[in-house]
Amino acid sequence: MSAAPEYQLLARLEAAYDALIEASEALATTWRSEGGEAWAFEAACADAAWLHRALLDFWYQDGQDGRSTRSHVGLIAATPSLMASAREVNAAKRDFAGLLGQIREEVPSLLPEVKAVLPFRHPELHDHLRGSGLARLHLKQCWRAIPMAPAPVSRVRLAWYASGRSIKRLSVRDAEQKLLALDTDAPHVRIQLRQLAGIPDSEPLAQVQRQAPLMRANLFFRDPMEDGHTRRAMNVALPLFIPADDGRLPSHNLPPPHPPEKRTRARRSDERLEHEPFLPSLRVYRYRH
Repeated sequence: MSAAPEYQLLARLEAAYDALIEASEALATTWRSEGGEAWAFEAACADAAWLHRALLDFWYQDGQDGRSTRSHVGLIAATPSLMASAREVNAAKRDFAGLLGQIREEVPSLLPEVKAVLPFRHPELHDHLRGSGLARLHLKQCWRAIPMAPAPVSRVRLAWYASGRSIKRLSVRDAEQKLLALDTDAPHVRIQLRQLAGIPDSEPLAQVQRQAPLMRANLFFRDPMEDGHTRRAMNVALPLFIPADDGRLPSHNLPPPHPPEKRTRARRSDERLEHEPFLPSLRVYRYRH
């Protein structure tokens, strides 16, 4: 690709980043002027400074795993104008994510420059930028959406969800290649290679990745939705904006400060995977017959 399109893509991303910052700042300012009740899970005071930090936390902390994101769980009673402002932030996040996806697909070599350039467009957002230049932008924390309740809510129940997982189908050949990439002199790897050789080549396998615990909000609507549903569950890594013309929060619980150490949900009776891993080194399971 020629330099001009790359430059144009970077310029468009910079403009989208600026628009995201401006929309987020405007949302914090609107709430500061309008007020309305708020509650923060891990902050002593759910004030404008807390909301500003939550909305503009786009940075890695020292030692943070690159695959993990930080959460800012809270509830905001939102007037119509505040809900409109939150929708504008989410629209800016979608634009930013779309351009970032285009760069990943068309010019992935541009990503290091993206991460180097964007932080210095708004250095006041990150204290570590002053004099060090070591700030690292966490792109996912930039584009993750603000959770918004679609209608007025009578109560909210917050609970840790610690049973999340992603499942990727593997062929026997795929699993073999992954095992061969390990230390094949190790006895446990040789045992797993023999186990794999004992099943049909056509059998599908599943590689399971446990996901980090997250907070989930169960919303109970004041009135049934158009589809007849009276409740909805959503993940809330950022403050949840709830329509409230009177600026009052609905009833809500106080979740435990930490997620449960062990699985709390009963196994489903229609669980498709065997309980024990078939290839433990790869977290690979067989499907139940």
